[in-house]
Amino acid sequence: MIRDFRRNTPLQVLIVCLLILWVMTAIQPFNRRDWLLENILVFIYCALLVITYKRFSFSNISYMLFGLFIGLHLIGAHYTYSEMPVGFWLQTTFDLSRNHYDRVVHLSYGLLCAYPFREIFIRSAGVRVSWSYIMPVIGVLAFSGFYEMLEAIVAAVVSPELGDAYLGTQGDIWDAEKDAFLAFLGAVISMSVVWFYNKRNKNSAI
Repeated sequence: MIRDFRRNTPLQVLIVCLLILWVMTAIQPFNRRDWLLENILVFIYCALLVITYKRFSFSNISYMLFGLFIGLHLIGAHYTYSEMPVGFWLQTTFDLSRNHYDRVVHLSYGLLCAYPFREIFIRSAGVRVSWSYIMPVIGVLAFSGFYEMLEAIVAAVVSPELGDAYLGTQGDIWDAEKDAFLAFLGAVISMSVVWFYNKRNKNSAI
C-alpha cells in the first residue's frame, strides 16, 4: 500500500504536530543529556519509517498510533520519566510507591504499536488472519525485551553516569521485566479489541 506523501494530508498534519511537540520538549528539558539520550532511539525509529515509506507505507491509523506513542515518549524525555509531573499526580492520587509514568508509556507501547505490527505480519509476512492477532503480541514482547537490553547498553556506552535518570528504574531491580510485561499486556488488550471489532464488523474489518 504505497501512498503519495504529497497527497496524504493526515500524515503531513501528524508530522507537523510531532515536530512542534519535539521543539517544545527540546526547550529547557529537565536534564539535557538525558533528553539527548532518550531521543537517539526516536531519531533512529523515525528515520526507519521515512526510509521505508516507499517500500512499505503503513495505514494512517498505524501512523497515528505511532505518533501518539512518540508523543508520550517526547514528553517523558523532556521531564525524564522518573520526574514526570503526571506520574507524580498518579503517585499521590493512588498512593503509589513511585512515579509510574514509565509504566504508562510501556503499557501504551503494546496498546498503540501492536496494530502496526499486525499490518506488517499480514502484508509482508503473509500471516493468516487467525495468527495475525497472536503474532503482534509475540512481536511486541520480543521487541520490548530487546529494547530493554538495548537501552541498558546505550546507557552504559554513551553516558553511564546518567544511570537511573535514563533507565528510569527508580531503584526497582525488576523494572525491565515489569516494563516488558506491561507492553505484553497492552498488546493483548489491543489485539483483543481488534479481534472483537472485526468479529462484529466483518464487512469493515480493520
